Amino acid sequence: MTKAHEIMTKDVATLNPETSVKDAAKLFAKKGIGGAPVIDENGNLVGIVSESDLIMRDVKAHFPHYIALLDSVIFLGGLHQYEEQVKKAVGATVGQVMTTEVVTVTEDASIEEVAQLMMEKHISRLPVVKDNKIRGIITKRNIVATIGSAK
Repeated sequence: MTKAHEIMTKDVATLNPETSVKDAAKLFAKKGIGGAPVIDENGNLVGIVSESDLIMRDVKAHFPHYIALLDSVIFLGGLHQYEEQVKKAVGATVGQVMTTEVVTVTEDASIEEVAQLMMEKHISRLPVVKDNKIRGIITKRNIVATIGSAK
């Protein structure tokens, strides 16, 4: 039976709670990832942040409502207010937007357990931990790759 340590990505990009949302977004784009574990100064797992967290953060920037009228767009609400909300949102930190109730697995969890947890909890990535320290991460892509390479 395949275990978590056999399919996990070992070189895990991590963030800390003080990292800005903007820097987290840059890291996601650079590494081609959709999320990352958040660790404290001692390397302990304290949260996880995803692209969705960055988009749907607590510091919400609400797009101005508009009406399309005769091929023209009329904004209902000031664009200035929207611009200020965007500036404030970009200044948010990972600690403000991360999920703190992190679902994790150990290195000896079976691939079946991992897949079931992901489906039940509706999550795309699962940190693999030992003593609350990151050992790796498993994404849906890891599972699909494992299925694809099965003999």
